[in-house]
Amino acid sequence: MNVAVYMGRARPVTQSPVVLDALIIGAGVAGLYQLYQLRQQGLKVLAVDNASDVGGTWHWNRYPGAKFDSESYIYQYLFDERLYKDWTWSERFPAQPEIERWMHYIADRLDLRKDCVFSTTVTEARWDEARGRWTVRTDQGDTFDTQFLIGCCGMLSAPLEDRFPGQKSFKGRIFHTARWPQQPIDLAGKRVGVVGNGATGIQVIQTIADQVGDLKVFIRTPQYALPMKNPKYGPAEAAAYKARFDELRQNLPRTFTGFEYDFTHSWAALTPDQRRAVLEEIHADGSLKLWLASFAEMFFDPEVSEEISEFVRGKMRDRLKDQALIDILVPGPEDYGFGTHRVPLETNYLEVYHRPNVHAISVKNNPIAEITPEGIRLADGTVHELDVIILATGFDAGSGALSRIDIYGRDGRLLPDDWRREIRTAKGMLVHGYPNLLITASPLAPSAALCNMTTCLQQQTEWISGLVGWMRASGKTVVEPTAEFEEEWVRHHDETASANLISRTNSWYVGSSIPGKPRRVLSYTGGVGTYRAKCDEMAATGYPGLATV
Repeated sequence: MNVAVYMGRARPVTQSPVVLDALIIGAGVAGLYQLYQLRQQGLKVLAVDNASDVGGTWHWNRYPGAKFDSESYIYQYLFDERLYKDWTWSERFPAQPEIERWMHYIADRLDLRKDCVFSTTVTEARWDEARGRWTVRTDQGDTFDTQFLIGCCGMLSAPLEDRFPGQKSFKGRIFHTARWPQQPIDLAGKRVGVVGNGATGIQVIQTIADQVGDLKVFIRTPQYALPMKNPKYGPAEAAAYKARFDELRQNLPRTFTGFEYDFTHSWAALTPDQRRAVLEEIHADGSLKLWLASFAEMFFDPEVSEEISEFVRGKMRDRLKDQALIDILVPGPEDYGFGTHRVPLETNYLEVYHRPNVHAISVKNNPIAEITPEGIRLADGTVHELDVIILATGFDAGSGALSRIDIYGRDGRLLPDDWRREIRTAKGMLVHGYPNLLITASPLAPSAALCNMTTCLQQQTEWISGLVGWMRASGKTVVEPTAEFEEEWVRHHDETASANLISRTNSWYVGSSIPGKPRRVLSYTGGVGTYRAKCDEMAATGYPGLATV
């Protein structure tokens, strides 16, 4: 079969196996850059994606209000200065259509689509011990024979769609935010219910409140939220951030979370008045800085956590005023501390609940029992009649995307089964028992949750490319982490995670949103810069802990 003819097509010309050096699952931020790097090494490589075009999360998440909460000028590739500077953002936190255009710009500029297979889902991969290669199959009947299998599936790409009994009986329309149709959805005058009030739910709610006839928001867990300041960018603002390219390229990979700012304040060194002044100043920045660059002690010291949490609660109460709304929307000391859950940015979100057509419905102690043909029925029997239901119900984070593929490693072991027992990786990029499987945005690395994603995904794909290049130069064809090395990383990860309050809080960060999912902090919490240094040291010393043939 002529692979060049096949590249970029949704279906193969024949059913013969396509022989590759590397197959990449995913054509989002990680997949596109991984494809580019391996192609630069001269490898025969394809990226397969179930979407109809490039973009990853920015292809799928086109729900009303979807936008960045990383600043646009840091959510970029930094390996090519001209690639960076030849794109100009319109504002600090752009919306999904602009972000998707940027992804298309990357694909066009680097001519990547010719090596992509779209509208195709990888369903199975089997490791052939005798040949030292993977056999990969798709839902379209394709078969790939590849040396390396590289997962660039994304950390939030396995949506939790079927959450409630009776969903198929609903007479109206029902959407999960991560599978929003490309066609416009007319919500004008409709009775709409939104289930979920995390970062995605907040964006949806604040966007559609003035469009719908009646909006009911079903809230289980109150959320800390920070106001977003989103100035427009003209030529002067664009020139200013582009002039910082070298600074950002040096700084972003070495901060704690891959953002441009870092923790610089010491709680113990300041007086109460000075602490308050710092919190006020950072809160006014209108970004995630209060979470990611105020006082690191909030993640370790319960007293500091409570003081900062109360500061944020006070800001929210001042805007809500109505005690009934405060009780539903503002976390209390008994709930969890600020920053131990994902922190959303919002624009007049709290004020939305003052509208007469918007109703906050607590389902904390009166949960959703089922979806009926007419709408949503709660445990006490109350039925809320609706025309449209929007599920902002999240994802099987970190491990979910790969767990939906039947990946068979050595001796027939199955990755979904292994991860159902215990979620383990080596450095968040390899798994013992699965040779030549290299993964990004996966458990036990910062990219699983606590990072500006482009910062971490660039680092991981560069490390993987470096490993592949080293293997080729050394005459090695197979790589796998030893059991001892994987255990060493898991132990280090757990020791680091157990020291902070995130590990003691129920959230998708620890897998508690999925019944039966093994509990473990999904993201490495030692910091992006520290993780990068450990990975660089491993590469510089010949990849100790990896068995190669």
